[in-house]
Amino acid sequence: MRRWLTLGALGAVAALALTGCANPGGVDGDLTDDWAAIGEAKIFTPEGGTCHLDFTEVGYRSAYNPVDCGQSHRMETLHLGTFTGEDAARTSPPPSDSPSMRTARKECDTKVAEVLGGDWRSARLELDIVLPSPQGWNGGARWFRCDMSENKSLDDPGFTLRSSSLKGALNSPSDLSLGCYNPKVVKDELDSMTPVACTAKHRAEFVGIYQAPDTSFDAMTKDSTRTHRECLGVIAKYVGVPNNGDMKYRAGTIYYPPSEENWEAGERGIRCFLWLSSRDMTKSVKGGGTKALPVN
Repeated sequence: MRRWLTLGALGAVAALALTGCANPGGVDGDLTDDWAAIGEAKIFTPEGGTCHLDFTEVGYRSAYNPVDCGQSHRMETLHLGTFTGEDAARTSPPPSDSPSMRTARKECDTKVAEVLGGDWRSARLELDIVLPSPQGWNGGARWFRCDMSENKSLDDPGFTLRSSSLKGALNSPSDLSLGCYNPKVVKDELDSMTPVACTAKHRAEFVGIYQAPDTSFDAMTKDSTRTHRECLGVIAKYVGVPNNGDMKYRAGTIYYPPSEENWEAGERGIRCFLWLSSRDMTKSVKGGGTKALPVN
């Protein structure tokens, strides 16, 4: 009904113009020049430095509801990046195992470390990359969010609710940092790692990250000898002992690779732990040299 009435009114105005009748005061006879110009469509872009109640894999505009980081939340956007060049020329958001996503992940790793004050993999933290929705991508959105969350423990990747920002969280050792542990080994298989103070009796200590080569997940899991050898090298650097043939007589290793999903998405950081199967430690071996880690 409204459309019909509008057309009828326009028809009446047109008839008046054709008959040459004078326009009423304040009317110039031009039906188009008084309409406001339609503004340029704006592409939805989230903000960096924001916190979120829920985890999301796709950045739908309708689900975007950031909260103050002082409130309870699960995720925090520590960096907002932009796809450029060939990565931006795609006709749809890049899949998780694409070179474009690996480029994004590399940028996230670097920028997030600057915000945190250290490598996120050295703590109970998890990185997730959030992309625009397919509709948003079609509309020109080319951003990606580098979202960080806190895990419950080394063995439990479940979310822990936070009520403060992660900015500067790794500038100094904190309860987030990976440290010393007592491993539970069942039938020569690692069952779990219980965190303890490094001044308490323990048999394992986090020593750093081994950046694995760009191979398949299956190839990495099958080549345990290489990962063990590379983690021994990380141990040698951490403790301050020669990385030579004696390393296998100084310590064993425990390592935590990324999940298969994260591996396929380009994550190659493997967490390395020094492990002593036959004696306890009561302090950190960092920088302790051959005295802290003798040949046995």
